Amino acid sequence: MRLAAVVSTSLEIAATRSRRVKVDGLAHILSETEPGDIAILVGFLTGRPRQGRIGIGPKALWSSEIAPAPAPTLQVQEVDRVLERIAATTGPGSQAVRQDLLEALLSKATAEEQEFVRRLLMGELRQGALEGLMMDAVAQAAGIEAAVVRRAAMLGGDIGSIAVPALTQGESALAEMRIVPLRPIQPMLASTSGSTAEAMETIGTASVEWKLDGVRIQAHRNGQEVAVFSRRLNDVTARLPLVREVLSALPVSNVVLDGEALAHDLQGHPQRFQQIMSRFGRHQTDEQDSLLPYFFDILHLDGEDLIDRPLVERIEILARLVSSEWLVPRLVTDRSEEAEATLAEARQNHHEGVMVKQIDSTYDAGRRGSAWLKVKPAYHLDLVVLAAEWGHGRRTGWLSNLHLGARDEEAEGFVMVGKTFKGLTDRMLTWQTERFLGLESHREGRVVYLQPEVVVEVAIDGVQASQVYPGGVALRFARVKQYRPDKPPSQADTIQRVIDIFERH
Repeated sequence: MRLAAVVSTSLEIAATRSRRVKVDGLAHILSETEPGDIAILVGFLTGRPRQGRIGIGPKALWSSEIAPAPAPTLQVQEVDRVLERIAATTGPGSQAVRQDLLEALLSKATAEEQEFVRRLLMGELRQGALEGLMMDAVAQAAGIEAAVVRRAAMLGGDIGSIAVPALTQGESALAEMRIVPLRPIQPMLASTSGSTAEAMETIGTASVEWKLDGVRIQAHRNGQEVAVFSRRLNDVTARLPLVREVLSALPVSNVVLDGEALAHDLQGHPQRFQQIMSRFGRHQTDEQDSLLPYFFDILHLDGEDLIDRPLVERIEILARLVSSEWLVPRLVTDRSEEAEATLAEARQNHHEGVMVKQIDSTYDAGRRGSAWLKVKPAYHLDLVVLAAEWGHGRRTGWLSNLHLGARDEEAEGFVMVGKTFKGLTDRMLTWQTERFLGLESHREGRVVYLQPEVVVEVAIDGVQASQVYPGGVALRFARVKQYRPDKPPSQADTIQRVIDIFERH
């Protein structure tokens, strides 16, 4: 299949907000794809190529101007092979070799194909073809119930691994899938609730658990062999020796556990997420420096899949098997005041918040449903818009990604503390594009710099240390709540307030 067909589909689904139209477009191209191209196509259209990160950064992707090809000739398998070669290139001089391979590939691509490849490798397609939509599209193209495809994708690890059997062998090939210890499965995800009272009203009787701000892990054991996987299903076993030790000591033949890994400071408080990620990023870790495991669910035990059992049974099995030292604290209750007390206790122990989980829910992996709800306090800041970037895909023609600044009282200016494009409605995009162009001071590429006059209220989950921004801190998960025309820039929050949030968190 030609890359041009993939790019055309990507542009079509980015241009619509209709889920049905997106699924129809994806199903159409899947139905016309040869078996050898299916896994590649699924990776491209979900924004996750099979090779994952390949060692190409933003500078390499955007620094050089490559004349586009006059007509489309690239095949998806050719692109996939080049990405494979780039990912496999390591050692002295590898950066130059990777750059040469990338530029040779881009020289064969049309302008639209170049844009697609660059954004694919940056993880910035933003076309709306997430895995949930792709699952529905695979189901539609294969004539299989969507629930069957979702379950198979959960057990197979990702939609790419089951799209080929679904489209070539049909439902029977998917129905036979089971959990295989040492093969990762998609983790169950949570939706967000505004408060414990709201969550308890939705859930009813619930397991209210501390929400640890750690690294999501999935720990597998088969016989004497142990493997640990990240949220993205990457093998991180070598980085977590203590997890291996804990699993090896369990009186089982095989098991799969879901949990978090984190570390504590000298006062016994959990380290900040950024510090944990720094330690987690090391490819080899000794036991003294290892992250600690905390488990909250069990998915498989000694040949039996437990994902279809209710949560109340799973946590009973987990508590009998794993020492309380390695379990996430939880309370089973149907009372909002007890859930609120658990949230207060978690916060007092320097954790994010709580998870409120329906006690009779099954493990529905890879989806954000209402069976698991996360509750964590959000901070609100009034910040000044310093610049905005032109959007792409569905947001082409609008100024979208906002550069956010906090007030610096000493310098009598503003310090950039982050970016966000989340929370912006079409109405906001239309308004801010017109407003910002009237405040433009200058441009650099896709970035339009503004006179610092517009104040916007954003919600954030926290603040982390940063070497990128001059204030030394960066916002975590910022999203726009509303513009504040009632506030002048002189009343925006200060960089000191942002730093205070960082120090408290």
